[in-house]
Amino acid sequence: MPASTREAVRVAVLADSDTRWKWGALTARRITTATAEPTGFVLRGRATPTERQLAETGVSTTTPREVTGAEFLRAVRDAETRGEGYDVVVLALVGGAVRAVLQGLADLGLERRPVIVTGYVGVVYEKLTDGLLLRHGADVVLANSRHDAERFRAVYEGVGAGADSVVEAALPFLGGAPHTPEAGRDTLVFAAQPSVPVTRTERAYVLRRLIGHARLHPDREVLLKLRSKPGEHTTHLEEFPFQKLVRELDPPANFKLVYGHMGEVLDRTDLLVTVSSTAALEALHRRIPTAILTDLGVREALGNHHFVGSGLLASFDRLDKGLAPTPDETWLARQGVASDGSYDAAFDAARDRVTELLALPALPLITPYYTTETAPGYLPGILARHRLDVTAPEPRESGLRRVVREAARGAYRHGVQRVAPVIRRLGEL
Repeated sequence: MPASTREAVRVAVLADSDTRWKWGALTARRITTATAEPTGFVLRGRATPTERQLAETGVSTTTPREVTGAEFLRAVRDAETRGEGYDVVVLALVGGAVRAVLQGLADLGLERRPVIVTGYVGVVYEKLTDGLLLRHGADVVLANSRHDAERFRAVYEGVGAGADSVVEAALPFLGGAPHTPEAGRDTLVFAAQPSVPVTRTERAYVLRRLIGHARLHPDREVLLKLRSKPGEHTTHLEEFPFQKLVRELDPPANFKLVYGHMGEVLDRTDLLVTVSSTAALEALHRRIPTAILTDLGVREALGNHHFVGSGLLASFDRLDKGLAPTPDETWLARQGVASDGSYDAAFDAARDRVTELLALPALPLITPYYTTETAPGYLPGILARHRLDVTAPEPRESGLRRVVREAARGAYRHGVQRVAPVIRRLGEL
């Protein structure tokens, strides 16, 4: 029966990293009328977050269940069998995983399938076309700004695919009190990214300049905000953690490494500096002075090309001299971060679309752009990689299996952060 005839809307969120869990859980609340917590699932893989990372997102008091893709599909199927089927499923995943789960949900043959929602966790600066086409087939593809909505529709229409699924919204985690300077407080926060910049040389350069800035401004607190602790993984691999690089240096007392919820860190921030972190949009929404570094160039590989025209581009030399960039208001409005009150209505269109879909007697068939007809040399590899066979025997969970899995994860992370850099350096000899 349509969810509109029931009082409660049941929502499931499947994520593959801590940041995507944060995006998915908050998005679920923004776009539905559900009053209960969404049922959370975290996809088992190389970026599976730890309990600490999940707790640090601050979006739920309930830890999401770790599953394989096939286990998630079984959970969806079993929920319907019990008469408790999900009305909405939010896929907070990379593009290939979204396409695989779309196929899996279609193959389940549910009497009434859930409305499928997906999108992006932040700034979309790479693999725009491929990522969008892998997401095509979802009922709702959320765009985080007017700028993104225009780009998304242009891609879909340009390949002859339907673009009706694209709905303009915003990042669901914007919020917090507007920036208010405090007497005696002067705090610069650098929002680190796991793989931007990617090389040891470039990351060491950024670290040295931050420490140099702290020495030049002894009355300013300089905080390096880190995403993860050594041994943990996020959406992107981090080969050269700042925590390890800083051991080779001697920072002053006013330079510190910090963890925690970004919103809480921004509460005490007077200048946010980053290469291209989504934290910049969070800061701009709160009118916190923000700078996008140009020291390593303005390049697509760094993602800071997204901020061309923003008025925020700056180098450490200029920051050392006291520059605090002023954002371009037109650019801000197109990015969905204008702090004029419009954010309160940013999810109305998405909520209305989901409500309309829930009211339909039956949802249309899932019809992705990538099929064995349009991409016969590409799609089979995507689907095979995720192995979503719900008919295969479900593996029995045991203490030994968990120990082996964690050991394998640890070995993988050790390889990324220790072995791979050594091999790369040997290759350069």
